[in-house]
Amino acid sequence: MAFESLSDKLTSAFKKLKSKGRLTEADVKEAMREVKLALLEADVSFKVVKQFVADVTARAVGTDVLESLTPAQMIIKIVNEELTKLMGSDSQKLQISSKPPTVVMLVGLQGAGKTTNGAKLAGLMKKNGKRPLLVACDVYRPAAVKQLEVVGGQLDIPVFQMGQSDPVEIAKASIDYANAHGNDMVFLDTAGRLHIDETLMDELKAVKSAVDPTEIMLVVDAMTGQDAVNAAQAFDDALGITGVLMTKLDGDARGGAALSVKAVTGKPIKYVGNGEKLDNIELFHPDRIASRILGMGDVLTLIEKAEQAFDMKKAQELEQKLKTNRFTLTDFLDQMDQLQNMGDLGDMLGMIPGIDKKALAGATIDEKAMGRTKAIILSMTPRERENPSILNHSRKKRIAAGSGVKVEEINRLLKQFEAMQVMTKQMTGGGKKGKRKKNRYGGFSLPGM
Repeated sequence: MAFESLSDKLTSAFKKLKSKGRLTEADVKEAMREVKLALLEADVSFKVVKQFVADVTARAVGTDVLESLTPAQMIIKIVNEELTKLMGSDSQKLQISSKPPTVVMLVGLQGAGKTTNGAKLAGLMKKNGKRPLLVACDVYRPAAVKQLEVVGGQLDIPVFQMGQSDPVEIAKASIDYANAHGNDMVFLDTAGRLHIDETLMDELKAVKSAVDPTEIMLVVDAMTGQDAVNAAQAFDDALGITGVLMTKLDGDARGGAALSVKAVTGKPIKYVGNGEKLDNIELFHPDRIASRILGMGDVLTLIEKAEQAFDMKKAQELEQKLKTNRFTLTDFLDQMDQLQNMGDLGDMLGMIPGIDKKALAGATIDEKAMGRTKAIILSMTPRERENPSILNHSRKKRIAAGSGVKVEEINRLLKQFEAMQVMTKQMTGGGKKGKRKKNRYGGFSLPGM
């Protein structure tokens, strides 16, 4: 995960401060030296690091901090605020034109993931109620048009293309097409190069002049470190970019590009690609990233992921079932599907404040085990899922044959499910001790039964 090494080094530096009751100016400067080294190792621009450390030190050696009862916490607070400021302070969405269509010109070098991530961005806008159109302006890279059509089809977004025509004419024609077909956003997938050259920039300038885009979004690869920042500077000088879409921020990038690009170009990172799936894109929140770097978690993003993955109506139905102890294997199957939709388990747990990252090493959802569990449940009849107590040996043999597992695995799943039912019953009050009441047959039943 990006920033992991930086986070570990900063946590180590602040741990030393926490062990001291009172701080001296020398203590602060020693900690700042470690912060400086950590940022440089994370591939943050030297000029940016120098200014950042100077700003933090100036605030940290003040009387309010050194005389504070919790000076280490005050310094962490200052570093958090300065990191947030470094990355742009506030999250910024795409600008929407007052006169449709909003034209978003996607630019970047080859290999940055421009086509796929540009389509992801269009997909995100579609989720927000927009009617986007993808436009194939890359007429040079083999299969670029086909790639855009494939991802457009997967996202159910129309793609406008004119084969190997002039990119400027394609861009102009796409605006007319959007107006005629009710598309209120147009995403121009322009050509990239292995490196910046005059021919590329001239073509991009011509496209910009022809369609006057609302946004010029630069797509950069976080894995390329300072090369991504240099590319951002060059594209900004030539075109005047309005923002950055950073890809592969979920990988093992050191994070330097994300921490440097705003300070170097003055242009914000607006969105980040954080996975291979077409819905793995989100708004960039500088304050949340700063909190994660400092090991303070990111509860808001975790909540948003849960809200996106979980169906509210189903959640309310599930709540009622849990309260009345009617949770079935069908419900269990639904919960597994929704959990998988939330993404990597390690990433999710890492957003919870106080969770030890080292303890999460290798924490993943076992897709094979989950696949076997789903196969077992799907091999049952609806009646068996609703009432697993009817599963005798012959039924289990049939389910085992249908799901490709042994009967022992079915027995293990049923025991786990039974244990979970007992636990949920206790949590919802069904298992509490209390005064028993007679039922109509003269016997006794527990409260809630």
